[in-house]
Parts: sequence; structure tokens; C-alpha cells
Amino acid sequence: MSIYMAGIDHTKAPLDVRSVFSFTKKNMAGAMERWKNIPGLQGCVMIVTCNRMELWASVQDDVKPDLFELLCQEKGVDARQYRQYAVFREGREAVSHLFEVSCGLQSRILGEDQIITQVKDALAFAREQYATDNVLEVLFRMAVTAGKKVKTEVLLSKKDSSVIHRAVEVLKEEGYTFEGKKCMVIGNGEMGRLSANVFRSEGADVTVTVRSYRSGVVDIPRGCRRINYAERMTLFPQCDYVISATASPNYTLRREEVEAALDGPVVMVDLAVPRDIEPSIGSLAGVTLYDIDYFDAGHISAQTQADIARAKEILQAQIAEFFDWYEGRDVIEKIQDVREALVEDFHLRTQKKTRELGTHLEPESSGMLQDYQEYIETAAAKTIGKMMFGLRRKVSDRTFRECMEALEDLYEKDNHNRQPGEQAGSYPV
Repeated sequence: MSIYMAGIDHTKAPLDVRSVFSFTKKNMAGAMERWKNIPGLQGCVMIVTCNRMELWASVQDDVKPDLFELLCQEKGVDARQYRQYAVFREGREAVSHLFEVSCGLQSRILGEDQIITQVKDALAFAREQYATDNVLEVLFRMAVTAGKKVKTEVLLSKKDSSVIHRAVEVLKEEGYTFEGKKCMVIGNGEMGRLSANVFRSEGADVTVTVRSYRSGVVDIPRGCRRINYAERMTLFPQCDYVISATASPNYTLRREEVEAALDGPVVMVDLAVPRDIEPSIGSLAGVTLYDIDYFDAGHISAQTQADIARAKEILQAQIAEFFDWYEGRDVIEKIQDVREALVEDFHLRTQKKTRELGTHLEPESSGMLQDYQEYIETAAAKTIGKMMFGLRRKVSDRTFRECMEALEDLYEKDNHNRQPGEQAGSYPV
């Protein structure tokens, strides 16, 4: 079994290229359904964010799929045109990359808060499509755990760290103010709600658009107004700021409608991939348009560099733990079988003494004795498991496998040589 990934991210691909490879959940579900039938491909997971799109796969050792070609086929584009922007990783390099992604080391904004949830959600979605397998399940779960550990122990960023926080910070540096300004946020997803909250906390008068076809309760951030999405252009002339952050495959604001509604200077911020705001709008008089790539992180201080080094130390320990499991997963079942044999041996060796103790107890106390027997057997199983997995980490793989084979052979011979009526595990200690 091997681990591969291929994708497009902000380190090599500009926004318009990343937009080509954006996937909706419906697109992803259809693609995964097709990829599941590829011979040798055991499982797949997709991470899709504003700054990256990655396809992860676990495959049989004799298979080396062109994952980027699969992505291009789904998008209906020529792989030769975009391969220069693609990133490819496999094995340990791929695993290390995922762990760094999960804690925000690979994010445009160092240590961003949303990425852990996005990695976790990527696994959950693949699971819902029955597209993942045991290797990717363990890899992604351990990467999320590692990301949380880094977040807990290392300060990679400010408490509030996301692209909208960075956007507000940059706008302030450029002289913009927000107190009392009118702001419209198009989109009521996670990024839209976060944007509304951030501008509201800066003192802006915020209105959030809501799709009219939505039913039930709609979560509007406290202190914000709401209008139907279809009414957005009636509010547009009054706005000082317009932020668009949707998952729509189409523009939420087009040049002709904005040009017709303009009634003064307006700052527009497009946080979507693919773009929500038609780029040519930025050339209109009175419009200042920013896209998500504009708000890039700048200088990294010496303290931040030290924090990054500390985060990588934590990740290396977590990565080693994953490979302990990954490289020994084929002997897990053997370990469990041997452990069960050892626990059964322990049970048989203590059963006689337990029965003898029972003869000295009142009948109503017999249940307590049974509970105690089960307790010590559970404790024995945990102790044996700790010993066996501890041994696996301390000796070479070859030595460990020889130990497992010896124990397995020992109990097989014990059972084979047992005389009729003789208990298992009756050889002397």
C-alpha cells in the first residue's frame, strides 16, 4: 500500500488557476464515485479550500496512478496546460505535508484557525461517499490530532487568524476605517458569517444576504441585518464595503449590474475561489477591488520562526507514531491473535484458584468474584498489549516479527500437543 497526493495550491498556482480546479460537494461526490472503481485505488479523500485543492489516495504497491490526470479529466481540461502548477507528493513526504497542512504551517496565513476543521470535514465527506479506506482514515485522523496538539502548545498566530482578519488588518494599514460604515456581506456560509462578525466588531453597519429559497432558521450573526440575495443590488449604492464569500460557481456581482448601481466610492473584497466578483469591476471608477491573494502574509519574525521549529518537532513525533502503525499494520491482526491467546492462557491459569475462592464465599458474593475475574483479565489484556506494542517500537521490524511468530508457534504447538481433557496453556512456567 502506498500514499499519494496531487493538487493545486497557492504556492505555485495563481487564483485563476486555482479557480479552474475548484470542486463543489456535488462534483466531489460524483468524482469519488468514479474513482472508487479504479483498479488498485483503495481509497481517496479531497481537501478543497480557497487556497488549495488536493486529491489524496491510498493505492496498491504495484499501482502508480496519475492523480492530476484524474483531476483534469473531471474538470474537462488538458493536464499538459496546468501540470506546471501542480504539486505531487508520495510516501513520507506526502504524510509530512498533510500534518503540516493540518496545523496551518502550509497555509497562506500561518496557523490559520479554519484548516483543522477543513481537513476533518474532508475525511468525513469521503467517508460519507464510502470512498476512504483504513489507511486514509488513520492518516487524516492522526493529522487532525497533531494539528490540535500544535495549536494547544505553540502560538503560531494571533488568537483570531483567518483571511478576513488578515484582510481587515491590511485595509487598516492602507488607511481604511470601519466605524459607522455600511457593509454588505454576500454569503451566509462559514466565511460569510465570520466576515460579518469581524466587520461588525470593527463598528460597521453590516447586512448579510440570504438566499430566498432557503427554508427554516437562518443563522445571522448577532447585530447584523439581513436581506434576500435577490435584493443585493438595491442595497449596493449605499455600501462603503462589499464582501463576497460564497461557494457559487457563478459571479455574485457582474460588471453591468455594478456599473448601473454605483453611487460613490466602494471597497469590494472577493474572498471566494472561484471568484465571486467579476474581475473587470475593479477597473470601474470609484471601485477598489481586492481578491483573496492580495492579503498575503508578510515578514516572519525570529520568534515566529522559533515557533515553527517547535511545531515541526511536535509533528515529527506524531508522524513517527503514524508510521509505527502504518508499517506494522499487516501484523496488527497477528498481535491481536497472540494477545488473545496470552489472555486465554492467563484465564485458564487463574480459573482454578478463582473457583476455590468461590467455595469460601457466600452465594450472594459470587457475582463480585466474577466481576473481579473479568477485571483482572481486562487488566492483563491491556498490560500485554502495552508490552507488545512497546516491544514493536523498541526492536527492529524483523526482530519483532520473529517474536510474534515464536509466540504464535508456541501456542499453536501447545494446542496441538494437548491431550484429551487437558487445559490449554498447561505447559510449565
